Amino acid sequence: MGLFSFLKKAGAALVGGGKKTVTADSPEPKDPGLSNDQKEMLLRGIVTNHGLKIENLTLNVNDDHVIVGGEVTSQSEREKVILAVGNVSGIATVEDNIVIVSPPAQFHEVKSGDSLSKIAKQYYGNAMKYPVIFEANKPMLTDPDKIYPGQMLRIPPVQA
Repeated sequence: MGLFSFLKKAGAALVGGGKKTVTADSPEPKDPGLSNDQKEMLLRGIVTNHGLKIENLTLNVNDDHVIVGGEVTSQSEREKVILAVGNVSGIATVEDNIVIVSPPAQFHEVKSGDSLSKIAKQYYGNAMKYPVIFEANKPMLTDPDKIYPGQMLRIPPVQA
């Protein structure tokens, strides 16, 4: 959560050409006279058109200040949403109320014949992801080859 500042007169233009970009060196843009509701609708379209994955997106526009909220699954996606909204001509500040929601980890009981590679293949489809499981179970595990039947392991969700 935080407040991010942007150059108000730089960024993608909300109206008048779609792809038009205004830079800090451009002449002062003409105020298209958009209402806060119209700005909100256009900003929502920018987030959607960029294909950003945010659930329950909320945008509250007050002139050049935007409060953005919703749920994402990664810090990267959160930052992309903030940048997409803030890099628009006429937006000076973006207040971040986006929550990162990650899926819960699973648990696996080690069976005879299991290895971290075999478990990684089962959960991730890739045996070479065994270090993810090893790291998630430190300090209980000190060596990836030293697991035993009956031991419970934490299997973190696959990261994008």
